[in-house]
Amino acid sequence: MKYIVVLCDGMADEPMDELGGKTPLEIAYTPTLDMLSPVSELGMVRTVPKGMSPGSDIANLSVMGYDPKQYYTGRSPLEALSIGVDMNPGDISFRCNLVTLSEDEKCYEDKRLLDHSSDEIDTKSAEVLLQTLKEQFQMDTYELYSGTSYRHLLVWKNGQEIDLTAPHDILTKRIGDFLPQNSELRTMMEKSYEILSNHPLNLKRKEEGLKPANSMWFWGAGTKPELPSFEAKYQKKGVMISAVDLLKGIALGVGLRNLLVEGATGSLYTNYQGKAKAALNALLRENADFAYIHVEAPDEMGHQGSVKNKIKAMENIDQYIIGTVVDGMYQAGEDFKLLVLPDHPTPVNIRTHTADPVPYLIYDSRQDLEGKKGYNEVTAKETGRVVEEGYTLISHLFEEE
Repeated sequence: MKYIVVLCDGMADEPMDELGGKTPLEIAYTPTLDMLSPVSELGMVRTVPKGMSPGSDIANLSVMGYDPKQYYTGRSPLEALSIGVDMNPGDISFRCNLVTLSEDEKCYEDKRLLDHSSDEIDTKSAEVLLQTLKEQFQMDTYELYSGTSYRHLLVWKNGQEIDLTAPHDILTKRIGDFLPQNSELRTMMEKSYEILSNHPLNLKRKEEGLKPANSMWFWGAGTKPELPSFEAKYQKKGVMISAVDLLKGIALGVGLRNLLVEGATGSLYTNYQGKAKAALNALLRENADFAYIHVEAPDEMGHQGSVKNKIKAMENIDQYIIGTVVDGMYQAGEDFKLLVLPDHPTPVNIRTHTADPVPYLIYDSRQDLEGKKGYNEVTAKETGRVVEEGYTLISHLFEEE
């Protein structure tokens, strides 16, 4: 038996007037999921425990079977694992986004946060900007590390864990009310704007119609996590397929093997089919029992407020990932169980995460289950099935009838 999770980051949404009171998932053309849903188990699952922040870090830990209340120590330490940063006891890490701030205001605190991702800046350009910052800052207790796209890392040696605001939660808002109380972190952010706003790379981006990556933004503080082995916990050898450091870091923390896919970007224009083929190769030729395919695109489109592109991301996932995986497993004659779900909602209208339960689908190639026509928020709720403790869902997936 092989097991596959397709994690569609931020896919769940809310009914929208412009869609006739339907959600983007209801509108999206998803023939593969439409074929599977009548013979699959549908339901809702609470991936974010009550009282915890609705982030991909907490939600993906939950989906992977790790109770966030027990194992979560912050977002950025998970990303540090992926980047290869070996944190010491007492070290505090922070996510460092390269963001776009408005430019007309004289005072830094009066600026507005326009884009948490600087138009999803490419990794090569981001590395140029990070290198400039490293050269300009003379830091003994702080160290910057390059990550992927707009997602980078700051480590504070023997630091303090500080509650900071995620930039995607304050899009279009004045930043003054959300800046760090810590003077050193705040000064670094202000100085980064002075350095980056006139950087040649950013001036070129503006000429090309792209948003400049003109400031650092710190958030997601935490300490080094201690996560038990996935294989020891579930007796499954597994692989992770993701373009983002957070998921790669979780994988390293629990002992899953990261598979790198050329063209996997974490954006709308990622290599969907390449991810599916990498999963099939691991399951059918490399003796893996479990594959976790993470797709960032729906979440990014939700943050951008683009309903059209969020729907397009879902349609790409259905055709190029779920369709490819299902066809490949059937052609190989392998029994398999498939779990499809978001980690959390990222509603287009508010452009940030919520903690609401999300719809899930479990398909078992060996038997028809009692499902409903169409996989979406509405049909999943109609089943009346709710998994309140999201970290238990994967054990349900692994159950043998």
